[in-house]
Amino acid sequence: MKRFLKYVEITTKITSTLPFLLTLCYLFFAGRKIDPLKTIVFFAGMLLFDLTATAINNYEDTKTNHQSLQFSRRVSFFIIAILLTASMAMGILLVYLTDIVVLILGAICFAFGIIYSWGPVPISRQPYGEFFSGLFYGLFIPFILLYINSPKGTYFTYTWDSATSILTFNLNIVSLLKVALFALLPACLTANIMLANNICDLEKDILVKRYTLPYYIGNKSLLLFELLYYIAYISIIIMVLLRMIPSLCLLTLLTFVPVNNNIKKFKKIQNKSETFIMSVKNFIIIISAQIVFLFIGSLV
Repeated sequence: MKRFLKYVEITTKITSTLPFLLTLCYLFFAGRKIDPLKTIVFFAGMLLFDLTATAINNYEDTKTNHQSLQFSRRVSFFIIAILLTASMAMGILLVYLTDIVVLILGAICFAFGIIYSWGPVPISRQPYGEFFSGLFYGLFIPFILLYINSPKGTYFTYTWDSATSILTFNLNIVSLLKVALFALLPACLTANIMLANNICDLEKDILVKRYTLPYYIGNKSLLLFELLYYIAYISIIIMVLLRMIPSLCLLTLLTFVPVNNNIKKFKKIQNKSETFIMSVKNFIIIISAQIVFLFIGSLV
């Protein structure tokens, strides 16, 4: 079990579970009726596929980084197959409980998770890994959870004309923009974990022909690292002004003190064993505080 948990990097699953909890609190504050069955099925499928994506990433990376897996390659591949099958089963069940929109969104997430590490040109070896990780962890997870727990037509409606084979969507622009604003916080923080990882691994990545974003923008990576935190904090202020979240969430801004200290430490030394953890700590500090204040604000 210890080898398995290390293989799937269970400690990194905060990037999916904390945005999930944050969105649940937002649903509670918004007064939405949360469907227990749909929510549990989505969480199970989300977590299982997150484990799958990590396992695939480690399986593929060990082909070039000269490191060994926790299991033989045959057993490692078998574990991936089991996790993928289980996550797909949860996805199919969720589609059965909801509609075709969840099928489309889920299929996109599955495709991303696989091609992130596998294929002739995996996303993890390209300069846009930060963008896609932030997009899928920060936006897709909250949006799917919001969608399955919201009345039909909240975000869009669609009609299918079987005679002409035309699928028509009518979008609620205001509602979708609010989702995008809500997603900025987890998206920026998730992207920064990947950015910090790629900054620390830059020299090693170049040796195995892995050209990530820091390879192309150089020292500007540290500026981007800092800027993404500022964007996350600004999004909180804007959401409070728009009354999307309770005013109590402004207390999350107090976390800027320890977060800024961690930013300074990382900007001083970019080391995988010493300072990479600062990006993870910042992620936990900010989102945990936002979850707590959003939940308390909802009760008040």
